[in-house]
Amino acid sequence: MESPKFIFVGKLKRDYFITADEKTVLDTLGGNLAYAGAGFKLWEETPPPGLMARVGEDYPYTWLTDLERRGFDIRGINILPEAVDVRNFYVYTDKATRISGDPVPHFARLGHPFPKALLGYRDTSNALDSKTTLTTTSLRQGDIPADYMDATAAHLCPVDYLTHSLLPATFRQAGFTTVTLDPAPGYMNPTYFNDVPSIITGLTAFMPSEEEMRSLFQGRSTDLWEMAEGLAVYGCDFIVVKRGERGQLLYDAASKSRWEIPAYPARLVNPTGVGDAFCGAFLAGYRQTYDPVEAVLYGNIAAAIVTEGYGPLFALDVLPGLPQARLESIRQSVRKL
Repeated sequence: MESPKFIFVGKLKRDYFITADEKTVLDTLGGNLAYAGAGFKLWEETPPPGLMARVGEDYPYTWLTDLERRGFDIRGINILPEAVDVRNFYVYTDKATRISGDPVPHFARLGHPFPKALLGYRDTSNALDSKTTLTTTSLRQGDIPADYMDATAAHLCPVDYLTHSLLPATFRQAGFTTVTLDPAPGYMNPTYFNDVPSIITGLTAFMPSEEEMRSLFQGRSTDLWEMAEGLAVYGCDFIVVKRGERGQLLYDAASKSRWEIPAYPARLVNPTGVGDAFCGAFLAGYRQTYDPVEAVLYGNIAAAIVTEGYGPLFALDVLPGLPQARLESIRQSVRKL
């Protein structure tokens, strides 16, 4: 098999959710890794990008073979010899608002029987990351297949503090010239304010959400541009702030340029994985053009396409030429501030 040129590091999940129109979707492929990969594949077909995650022996193997069939290199998915709980439950209160928590009251409210598959589920979405202890799904250097180290570009989806502390340097030492990272909410908070700079140093792009930026800078700043500038000084080329339906902000550290990019007006069905798809497509766009504004536009279009259906693989079935046509239509709306 041809060695991948692009590596994606993240999480694979088993998603259970209730849609805004109160339909229940149970046990389906999820996780930021799958969505980031889909965003990338909208713009870059070959060779297959390498996926890295840790799952248990109980993870549905057919989902992994589906990913392989759709053009992903799955040799970096480490199947552990134990069961690993990667269930992920969430509810849409409307088409744009997602909440997580205890599933019991939500099924009771709808009068639906409680799914056996969710027995014992615990929501850990608000837990802080550990600075010292790896979790079962934290990625280690030993998880990287040898020929993945021949790649030259990587994106790290939200995983945890230790994964994000260790792997970017590992990739750079192997000669990767582009490393982008979407931080994990478990460390984007004031407790970690003095630890985040070490993660940022040496990155091509740091791509938090607006909520994560505001959380990290709580009590320090309310100005997103000031925050972006404050982070960029630690040695990152670009800071991209993802703002949902309000698009993105881009700060270029070298030129101190500021750009505002509105979101493509999509027919919103399901916003799961939008930020991840954005990041995957950003990497494709950046490596094709080496223009950060163009890379944000690639991400913007991928995010819009992912919102128009359910699941990460939906985006891979769109009409050929659709992403490019949308790209041309939105280019005029970029604002340099």
